[in-house]
Amino acid sequence: MYTKQDLIRHLSELGIDPGGALLVHLSYKAVGEVEGRGDTVIDALSEYMRPGLLALPSHTWSNVGVNNPVMDVLYTPSCVGILTELFRKRPGVCRALHPTHSLAAAGAEAAEFLSGEEHIQTPCGKGGAYYKLWERNAQILLIGVNFTRNTFIHGIEEWDNAEGSISADKTDLYVVNSYGNRIYTPQYRHCAPLGSETFSKLEPDALREGVMTIGSFGDAAARLMRAAPLREMVSALLRADPRYLLRY
Repeated sequence: MYTKQDLIRHLSELGIDPGGALLVHLSYKAVGEVEGRGDTVIDALSEYMRPGLLALPSHTWSNVGVNNPVMDVLYTPSCVGILTELFRKRPGVCRALHPTHSLAAAGAEAAEFLSGEEHIQTPCGKGGAYYKLWERNAQILLIGVNFTRNTFIHGIEEWDNAEGSISADKTDLYVVNSYGNRIYTPQYRHCAPLGSETFSKLEPDALREGVMTIGSFGDAAARLMRAAPLREMVSALLRADPRYLLRY
């Protein structure tokens, strides 16, 4: 059974910069038995990243749409795992005002990092939080999940003109902020027929080119990369073939 200190040591062994920015996608089940369960996993990540910025997805794309067009920043649950729910509800954690692809963040400049998401009209648009991860050359850590859960790649699709990834028609959506104010934020949504399922074919290139390293966090495989070189690699593939991510 892993303790908080075990997990903190694993983060250090992975080479994560505690003073930088870190985006984490994770599977709680993959980590294995942990003393204190999910709260201890979040404790370890939060304590290790206290000098820097820690972000986790708090997405709502599966429960906000045409039939339920309102995302409430305080009450709409995350659809991407129990640990993301635990994190977003913690004191001191901020949640972005994006109707479908919000991030939750804690630490250095978290509120500023997430600001303006209500004005972003695509899942990972330029100027938004995912774009700021690229600007900061943040580290991205995938714990017990592979590239099919690497939302940052959706951002690269948007910024670097991948074909067929974003809808031509908008969906009328709204966010309710922590003061109860309702804000109109129409969205052009993901529409690629295979979604992110093709992203896993990027992993061999990422390993071969040194963009990604693999270690361990608990029982889980942990894939670690920097945002800037990952974008550079994927962008080169999209320049050669804008439809590269539309097929397996």
